[in-house]
Amino acid sequence: MAYDLKDKLVIAISSRALFDLEKENRIFDEEGLEAYYDYQLKHEETPLEVGTAFRFVKNLLAINKSFDDKLIEVIILSRNNAATGLRIGRSIAHYQLEIERSGWTAGTSVAKYLDAFKVDLFLSAHPADVQDAINADVAAATILPHKPTVDVESDMVKIAFDGDAVIFGDESERIYQEKGLEAFLAHERDNAKNPLSKGPFFKFLKVISDIQDRFPMEKSPIRTALVTARNFSTHERVLRTLDAWGVRVDEAFFQGGVQKYEVIKAFGADIFFDDQDTHLKYTAKDTPLGKSSL
Repeated sequence: MAYDLKDKLVIAISSRALFDLEKENRIFDEEGLEAYYDYQLKHEETPLEVGTAFRFVKNLLAINKSFDDKLIEVIILSRNNAATGLRIGRSIAHYQLEIERSGWTAGTSVAKYLDAFKVDLFLSAHPADVQDAINADVAAATILPHKPTVDVESDMVKIAFDGDAVIFGDESERIYQEKGLEAFLAHERDNAKNPLSKGPFFKFLKVISDIQDRFPMEKSPIRTALVTARNFSTHERVLRTLDAWGVRVDEAFFQGGVQKYEVIKAFGADIFFDDQDTHLKYTAKDTPLGKSSL
């Protein structure tokens, strides 16, 4: 019987998001494809250093230890070719990551394969592939440079999300950008009982919420946080929306325009998803980041 991915949480990730390939990428940019391939093949026995999303992936895969039937699947989808994938495979084995599936597209976009693998979240260092994934209605984020430390495996994955244009649609954010804060606040108060539209990360959050429901609340291996620039006066619409969707977030912070990075650091996020550069640049020092966009 064929292995079925449809009831899993499926994360597709590029090799450059999982491992530190910045040196190799500079060789590609400065010396070309042949030099890059030659370097990778000559160093195939040398494990790569961990990359921005490594801790997130490692801790997420650890959830599978609680189940006979795996809940989490991580798939490598890379613009590398299969030959240079040898080094990636050896690095996966070195770090004992339970990753059994991969795709190697030799320079072409990986986005067209996301549906075939039933992908819920795509992480890449290549913005064009991320935008293609978002256009295909898949939650996706560009992994930003971050020098992580190799942490001891945790028994909990912590994921933080921005609200508007990430979990929710961007219609309220557009009102703020076009008409200002007072118009935005009035609009949200007037529509407090009308759910917000679903943003690009809604489906991913829903799958996470379904996994959380398999555990007693105090023993869930995934903890989520909403960290939004919204004022607290707009919280009613946000909370009613989450309730209408049947999803939960464990912690919620309405920052009212205050910088988010200290709250995200205190939460201990394995990864934070936001669409605004202004919120990401301060957070990058301490937290792995994924930039989404509509």
